[in-house]
Amino acid sequence: MDHIWSPWRYKYIANADPQDGCVLCRIAQGHDDVENYVVHRAQLNFILLNLFPYTSGHLMIVPYEHQASLAAVDAATTTEMLELAKRAQVALEAEYHPGGFNIGMNLGRSAGAGIADHLHLHVVPRWSGDANFVSVVGETRVLPEDLETTCEKLKRHFGRA
Repeated sequence: MDHIWSPWRYKYIANADPQDGCVLCRIAQGHDDVENYVVHRAQLNFILLNLFPYTSGHLMIVPYEHQASLAAVDAATTTEMLELAKRAQVALEAEYHPGGFNIGMNLGRSAGAGIADHLHLHVVPRWSGDANFVSVVGETRVLPEDLETTCEKLKRHFGRA
């Protein structure tokens, strides 16, 4: 059996502390943007890195308002969300030169939402071959860059929050 070592992940595992309530609301209301990998804060939404990314640069755009349904948020929130998605795409293209993007939402657990109670939009840069045998057979993702580095690179495209 082959082993893939990722010792930097131990920091996350060792500090895993289940908390009550919505993790996205805690981040929205919190002030530790560095620890939470918040890339940018806008008026109605914020952008952060996904802690369990499909690829390097996997972002989430999250409304401050706690709603599970896209239909429940107002037009200003969705307009800003899509404008931030456009800015995120431009930033990711400039920084990583992906071959394409997946941009979308998983609404509800049945649709694959990991955080079903708080609406969020994923912006995932994609490259040919980024889902290979390691992901399929080993159920493991191999990412070439740590989250701290990715966050710092992308913050430069939005200005400091």
